[in-house]
Amino acid sequence: MQQSDFSIRQQSERLEHQFLSPNAAFSDASRGRERPETPCTIRTDYQRDRDRIIHCNAFRRLKDKTQVFLTPVGDHYRTRLTHTLEVNQIARTIARALRLNEDLVEAIALGHDLGHTPFGHAGEAVLNQLAPGGFRHYLQSIRVVTVLERDGEGLNLTWEVKNGIAGHTTEAPAPNTLEGKVVRLSDKIAYLNHDIEDACRAGVLQEEEIPYDVRYRLGRGKSSRITTLVRSVVEQSAKAGDILMEPSVQEAFDKLKAFMYREVYLNPSVKKEEGKAQQVLRMLYEHYYQYPQQLAPLYLHIMQREGKSVAICDYLSGMSDHFAVAEFERLFLPKFWDIK
Repeated sequence: MQQSDFSIRQQSERLEHQFLSPNAAFSDASRGRERPETPCTIRTDYQRDRDRIIHCNAFRRLKDKTQVFLTPVGDHYRTRLTHTLEVNQIARTIARALRLNEDLVEAIALGHDLGHTPFGHAGEAVLNQLAPGGFRHYLQSIRVVTVLERDGEGLNLTWEVKNGIAGHTTEAPAPNTLEGKVVRLSDKIAYLNHDIEDACRAGVLQEEEIPYDVRYRLGRGKSSRITTLVRSVVEQSAKAGDILMEPSVQEAFDKLKAFMYREVYLNPSVKKEEGKAQQVLRMLYEHYYQYPQQLAPLYLHIMQREGKSVAICDYLSGMSDHFAVAEFERLFLPKFWDIK
């Protein structure tokens, strides 16, 4: 067979075998999709998954979902979308250095938070309390790509992408691929460092308050810390054949995480509005539980198959912060008539 007889996709798959690490996840060795599809002539399966995620509705809604600070006033605070993009950038840098499959890493990184609720982890916590079966955003991300997108058809992603999305948080078992493990660690690197920057911008924290031994080992400032962490992951992972940091860097990173939980994530000034946000979701949940017929047709079908609670959680978790507040106002606040 001549080179010209190969499709562009097949040429890309051959190049993966030439240039990627033997430990990488190769596109032509995927476990496949739940519903078989004719391969694309141009894109590999993981490139195709990445494109489906970028073009889906849930991805666009991330721009109006809270990262840490609830609906902040200011152009420079992170949202769930900008967090996702920063995770993607860090993960791709690590993957390229380790000669892993960047396309798989990118698809996992862009899809990892699709199931996050409005109002960040505060929203997740209240749905977890209300739903009889509990609620976890990483599992909801899988529901988004398998059940909810495309009006109930799902995106039909490859097994490896779904496995990486489901395993991106330490609450879940680690992913089966090194690419998934890269995203899992990159998520933590991204949120700890950009949350420090946002907390400093909000006046909740000052850089000098970070413990001295952490600053000494990881560096002073976001760029220095990320450089130290990424370099450590690349160097240690190349030796170990797994995704991990050098022990002293990991120790400093763990101290930084504990510091952020103590000083920022549980800070009363950060959390003071969270109770109100949770009450918004609580009242919306109770309203739709009492009046489920008001749900859109997709969620009515889900209710018939899986029950009211699942359908309501699917609906509420897909809301942006602004839409949740607008729904609350529509349902529970009086309308002021403008009488001419």
